[in-house]
Amino acid sequence: MTLLPLLRMVGALALVLGGLAGALWAVRRFDLRLPGRIGAAPRRDRRLELVERLTVDPRRSVLLIRRDGREHLLLIAPEGHVVIEAVDPSPAAPAPAPAPTFDDLVARHAPPAPPVDRAPPKSRTPRAPRAPTRAPTRARTRAKPETTDA
Repeated sequence: MTLLPLLRMVGALALVLGGLAGALWAVRRFDLRLPGRIGAAPRRDRRLELVERLTVDPRRSVLLIRRDGREHLLLIAPEGHVVIEAVDPSPAAPAPAPAPTFDDLVARHAPPAPPVDRAPPKSRTPRAPRAPTRAPTRARTRAKPETTDA
């Protein structure tokens, strides 16, 4: 085997491995997922469902899962798994009130503005033109008298 085919083979291997490493980085960086099996109908009789997953950092994730109509918020970390909250969503619960707007908060907490007096503007009399002023003069410095050493 000569040097040129060997270099071609090593270069092609480097390109393939680099492409695989780039694809793995993109899948991890953008949290890409493969779709379900093509042609398979979704199962409706499942009791467990992953509603949402949020990656907190590369080692920790927060999951919202639904089991038998109850939602559970889980923290998955290398140190262990923690159930943060278990919520039983009941349809009879009232819907939460919409969040107040900034103007509502200001109107509720700010003191009332003082009344503004809207008097008509005063009429102005024209002014007489001013006499031109002299330009400011620069302060002159005196030259120091020369001293002679005798």
